[in-house]
Amino acid sequence: MISYLYKIVIIFLFFITPIYALTLQKANIYIDQNITQWTVSEKLDGIRAYWDGKNLLSRECKVINAPKYFTQKLPPFELDGELWSKRGDFENIQSIVMDKTPSGKWNEISYMVFEVPNASGDFEKRLKKAQKYIEDAKLLHVKIIEQKVLKSPEELNLFLEDIIKNGGEGAMLKDGSKGYFDGRSDSLLKVKKAQDMEARVIGYKEGNNKYKGVMGSLHVRLKDGVEFFIGSGFSDEIRKNPPKIGEIVTFKYYGFTKGGKPKFASFMRVRRD
Repeated sequence: MISYLYKIVIIFLFFITPIYALTLQKANIYIDQNITQWTVSEKLDGIRAYWDGKNLLSRECKVINAPKYFTQKLPPFELDGELWSKRGDFENIQSIVMDKTPSGKWNEISYMVFEVPNASGDFEKRLKKAQKYIEDAKLLHVKIIEQKVLKSPEELNLFLEDIIKNGGEGAMLKDGSKGYFDGRSDSLLKVKKAQDMEARVIGYKEGNNKYKGVMGSLHVRLKDGVEFFIGSGFSDEIRKNPPKIGEIVTFKYYGFTKGGKPKFASFMRVRRD
């Protein structure tokens, strides 16, 4: 009897387990690597979206419930990009994209493509493949993120300063001579004035003075087990209704202490995807 039930459980798990998991490109941090002749583009603060030829997927491999018009003319080949509206609009983007029933507000969203997974050729050739399809199909809501070839680190500094000054988040650097790759690589780097990271909420600390009676700081844990408190970046409303225990939050920080804790951690948002 036990053996029979065991077989039933195994069969059930087989059918509910995804056949594959997304292995997306992931960036390392730019420090002082030689990036001459690499491409640079703005790092958009939106929702990562992977088009597998049939479905638009989040980085957690969940189907994004986009309107039919948004996906029906997308190409039969793969795309990787960001669902985005404008700088400083993440909360609005998240509410639109993560809604189970797509609303009319999807007309604010563009699919900003930065890679053509598994296509042949170097980075420029891969993007040209997507660009030709987008133009031929007249997909006004799908765009290629502008790429610029860098001649020097000084050019990168000017590029980044302009983005930050105008409310942007940072920049992405890519060795355009490489063929397509997935996973984390030194051929893809991100550069920001501040870095961001995710942690799981495991508790709270009550506030003092004007924050008496509401949340003063979040007790969080990183994937490597390091625990610390995030005490800044919260609105009064969030302090009254803090993220739930178990939820994943994104925070920004500026380097690490000797003990491996993020310096000057400041709350950004709850991750919903």
